[in-house]
Amino acid sequence: MKKAASLIAVLTLILHSSSLLEASKPVQLKLESVEKIWDQDPHNAFTGLTRFKDQWFCVFRTGKAHVSADGALQVLSSKDGKNWKPVARITSDTADLRDAKISVTPQGQLMLSGAAALHQPASMRHQSMTWFSDDGTHWSKGYKIGDPNMWLWGMKWNDGNVYSIGYHTGKKGPKFTRLYKSSDGKKYETVVDTLIDKGYSNESSLVFTKDKTCYCLLRRDGSGKGATGLLGISKPPYTDWQWKDLGVKIGGPELFQLPDGRFLATVRLYSPKAHTSICQIDVEKGTLKELLELPSGGDTSYANMVLHDGLLNVSYYSSHEGKTSIYFAKLSYK
Repeated sequence: MKKAASLIAVLTLILHSSSLLEASKPVQLKLESVEKIWDQDPHNAFTGLTRFKDQWFCVFRTGKAHVSADGALQVLSSKDGKNWKPVARITSDTADLRDAKISVTPQGQLMLSGAAALHQPASMRHQSMTWFSDDGTHWSKGYKIGDPNMWLWGMKWNDGNVYSIGYHTGKKGPKFTRLYKSSDGKKYETVVDTLIDKGYSNESSLVFTKDKTCYCLLRRDGSGKGATGLLGISKPPYTDWQWKDLGVKIGGPELFQLPDGRFLATVRLYSPKAHTSICQIDVEKGTLKELLELPSGGDTSYANMVLHDGLLNVSYYSSHEGKTSIYFAKLSYK
């Protein structure tokens, strides 16, 4: 019995070691194509991307400027990823709508999320919102989610619940992030009241693996070491987290896991100049390595990745051609 137990332990260690080696194997990327899919508004930015009913849906904010009172959430659809058409635009008379993200619920609906930056004076600065649709064209009323002045930045579904990290935007009180979850995308409960309260932690992206581990790519702003990205790791029920400092300043994070277990991330990098890149993250070592710079520059980033037909499909925005526009790229990998 002891020999059998020892053999099982050795085999387990070997399998674990081989999976770690596979997970850290360098990803090779090739940019197959990139297309500008929208530039019709003065400023176009902050994208979300998903597949739904055999179509692409891309969402983003439009407005007169990077920050302006008229911000709206634009929805585009495409059957082939080449020809895109506008199918909906969500507006507000009382707020600048920002940071559109889109996902598919377990019930088979599209869920669009964003934050309303309320016209001042108002009782709060920001209110996070969700909207729902059966076809991408007709959308429900907006649902207020989370707490006032908590910006729920990204959404990720896992085991029937959607999880989101919100960051505090109020002028008074400390800056911190909070982990939420919801079973329907409309009513959210707090999982961790204060996730990070040192430095200015804000934008984030979550990935849930097959063994239910949750990984978080988290942006921090500030100066020195307090302005580098973090990688968070947690097991169910996701109340205890370990954090690794990636040692690199990032913006607009999007974390993604390939079918073979390797992790990619699309982020804004700041050196030698601002640009949007796809990077590889070693979750064991807590390191980030730039792999491929997308055609980008200036006001740029906020990408989403979707794997379809063996290709990585990426939406992002950039001003490298003189005006902030929305782009759709396809990449092969090995």
